[in-house]
Amino acid sequence: MGYLIDTARAMAVTMRNVFRPPTTVQYPAEDRVRPERYRTSFALVHDEGGDEACIACLACERICPSRIITVKPAGKRESPVTGKKRNYLENLTLDLNACIFCELCVQVCPTDALIMLRELAKPAFSREDLFLSMERLYENEKLAHSWGTGSRLMAMQNPKRGLPAPEPKAATPPQGADPVPEGSS
Repeated sequence: MGYLIDTARAMAVTMRNVFRPPTTVQYPAEDRVRPERYRTSFALVHDEGGDEACIACLACERICPSRIITVKPAGKRESPVTGKKRNYLENLTLDLNACIFCELCVQVCPTDALIMLRELAKPAFSREDLFLSMERLYENEKLAHSWGTGSRLMAMQNPKRGLPAPEPKAATPPQGADPVPEGSS
């Protein structure tokens, strides 16, 4: 007799769930709303004048805990935009196969040349698709950027440095968190 009661309860649960509206999102047809801090991939950007922003300082390569970034500097030459001598980048590669998306490389970039993206990454069907060459990184510049640049992320950690503050939405402390009073560290 206990089996009949258990069976009836199981069927009642099944029937309640059969007629419940679906909670999943059908990805290609519907796009799920992503959080503001969502990040998927990387891009190299140009400065306001159209010159390459990367100065090949090797900071991103040195700080990467996964050792997936390889930077090859091209040496100093005159900038076609400003006319001043500066370092240029010959090659930069980034292997997303082992990236842990810690964003340390973005934080240490002194010129905000390396940024993270908010746009969904395309599915990769081979390991080579997850290997970002310099050309692919510059192509990604056209995609939607994440809110966090190196300057903004560093300003969040040390507001006394005088770097640009984060955008207003990112600057609000989480609910329940006490803001740090000025003059304390």
